[in-house]
Amino acid sequence: MSKFWPKGGLPGILHHYTETLVTFEYTSPTARQPHSLLFIGGLGDGLATTSYTADLVRALAHTEWSLFTLNLTSSYNSWGVGHLDRDTDEIAACARYIKEYKESKYGSSDGKLVLMGHSTGSQCVLHYLSRPNPHTSVKAFDPELEHVLRPVVDGAIMQAPVSDREAILWVLEHGFKGRSSAEVKKVWGELGELAQEVVKKGEDCDEILPLWMTSYIYAQDTPISARRFLSLFSPDSPRSPGEDDMFSSDLSEATLGRTFGMVRERGLLRHKLMVLMSGKDQAVPDWVDKDGLLARWKKVADGEQEGSVWDKGSGQIPGASHALSNDDQAESRKWLVGRVLGYLQAAEEVK
Repeated sequence: MSKFWPKGGLPGILHHYTETLVTFEYTSPTARQPHSLLFIGGLGDGLATTSYTADLVRALAHTEWSLFTLNLTSSYNSWGVGHLDRDTDEIAACARYIKEYKESKYGSSDGKLVLMGHSTGSQCVLHYLSRPNPHTSVKAFDPELEHVLRPVVDGAIMQAPVSDREAILWVLEHGFKGRSSAEVKKVWGELGELAQEVVKKGEDCDEILPLWMTSYIYAQDTPISARRFLSLFSPDSPRSPGEDDMFSSDLSEATLGRTFGMVRERGLLRHKLMVLMSGKDQAVPDWVDKDGLLARWKKVADGEQEGSVWDKGSGQIPGASHALSNDDQAESRKWLVGRVLGYLQAAEEVK
């Protein structure tokens, strides 16, 4: 039984935003809710799998905001063959559906829509805001993907944006799953060489890496392609980071300029970007200066226009673990909910 979700569930509506992908809206029987918070989970997440969203749903029940959770093609155990262009194209389709649905329901186009990403969902949020609109890439391994025009959103929140590369390096230093550091490093080194050999062949389709090797860090039942492995582990960083390597502490300002530094130029965000790192995130190595990293991101995002992109509510969530799912996280979840509610209230005022 869930520790966070009430027995009997919470009311809502299941929407199809494509023929095969769905989003679930938590609804209130009494409140008028023209505004929408679209929540995007991290690797392995799907519909309603991030526990603290239960706190957000309860807090929003008496406001004009409803929370949507969605599934993507890359949800659950499919993230190992996913990529950010497809994720954000699907998020765009969901956002467009929500905006049209709320406009039809309330007879007004004034409803706000805010994106909120957790963990790798933060990579999706930043990719959505910083890349060309629509995307311009042609993926040989995903030939049926059709890029769509991404709608402008009224706000964006990133919670627990972490570097997968630095998290893996931390594991390599300390060992994992009962294996020593030397054991994990040996297999991971072989895996990196294998992945690079596969990608160099330039095949039109993805090739899955051996599960017995990837399971040294990831789940045994999660297939991971050589391409996605290299995007996340990014062995050529910081000189030439993979697509997923957005939040590492050693990235140059020039590299950050292609992500954080492009948000204002793309014009897809009406309000500001709020970034909330977990204060005791177990996925962040202890050598990372979180406050210093936030300051670097802020500097690049705002550029010469102080406060133009970066929201003043950004910072560390006191005492919070990565997903705020530990038994001692009640106060951290309360703090997070308060910060999100304040941000949404400010977003309502933006024209």
